[in-house]
Amino acid sequence: MERSQPDLAEEARTAVEWLTGGEPLETVTQLDVCEFLWYTLPIKVGPLKPGGDHERLARSLGQLLRLGGLERYADLCTSPTTIKILRTYEREGEDSGASAYQQALEATGVLPPDVPELQWSMIMGPEELGAHLACSAALELAIVARANVDRTALTRRWLTEPRAELGGDSWLNRVHGERLNRWVLGRGPARRELAQPFEVRLHAPVTPQPLPALHRLLSLAAASEGSLPLRLAPSPEALRLRELAERELGAISRDGAKLIITDYGKRLLKSPKTMWKAVTKLLLARGEHEFEVSAREAALMLLADGTLMSPAELRERVAEVVGGEGWHPATSLEDVSAPVTDLVAQLTALELAYSDELAVRMRRPGQLAALAALRAHALRPRKYVSSG
Repeated sequence: MERSQPDLAEEARTAVEWLTGGEPLETVTQLDVCEFLWYTLPIKVGPLKPGGDHERLARSLGQLLRLGGLERYADLCTSPTTIKILRTYEREGEDSGASAYQQALEATGVLPPDVPELQWSMIMGPEELGAHLACSAALELAIVARANVDRTALTRRWLTEPRAELGGDSWLNRVHGERLNRWVLGRGPARRELAQPFEVRLHAPVTPQPLPALHRLLSLAAASEGSLPLRLAPSPEALRLRELAERELGAISRDGAKLIITDYGKRLLKSPKTMWKAVTKLLLARGEHEFEVSAREAALMLLADGTLMSPAELRERVAEVVGGEGWHPATSLEDVSAPVTDLVAQLTALELAYSDELAVRMRRPGQLAALAALRAHALRPRKYVSSG
């Protein structure tokens, strides 16, 4: 290329260095090429020399790839889609260009979809990035082979099957291990010390447990031909359970002086597994501030072994743990009181814990619910935090 088209060779060298990161050209995938052309090139590559532009650099890369025998990737460099996206960045700005890039990337079919076992992070660690690239390459091969591709099924299989290149491990285990480790190494030494034993305990899924209290409430609403008189809930625990079912789960709704089971409530009633997942998710549902989630998380870790604690001791320990995470202003007992008290009320109403003015203790199903909630929270995908 330097001999035949010296004017393009320098630009091609710049482009291929960005594209490969120093790795051999044969390791490049369609996802790599698309991300370079539609995101890295217009956002990160530059400034170009006088007379150069992003479309010209893309064409130079295309010439190099064609000489290297990578015809499909070369065609991408000069495709109408690439030209349109680059011009959208130039004329309409970064946000519009990025939106066009995402739409085009989805249309390629090589972007691994979210699956029940794993939602992909916006910010990936090395193991997750490796899994994402491996799944994308598998999708690309299937598409090139003109197979009838079920993207979700292929991604699930690629993630969950033991792989020789991983020493018999699966990509899903690798990603889960990476996310659990990141979760353990959270803010503050007290938090890390408390979370450390859970790194191994949370690796395996938690077996769903029956939730008799909620099941009884929904069964009563369903058996009463769609309506349950409000007066059937006189005790504080029953009132809190009704509030949880109505306002937090959306399993029942209010109609005057009666409560009506919703379609979602009927689904929960039919599927104990779905009910378990919905309820355990509530235990660490995001409050008005991430601080509230941290306080509830610390409380669940402290109670997860069935340890008997006084409410005052629980609040003190939570304040100690969360206070070391660097929240501003400094954490006080008053700050953690509301989220911890509400969590204990939830657990008690669901019959997952015993509590009174003197003691709080998790029942066995409650201990498992705590582990399930912590696991889901630890394995959640990392997302960019919006300033808005």
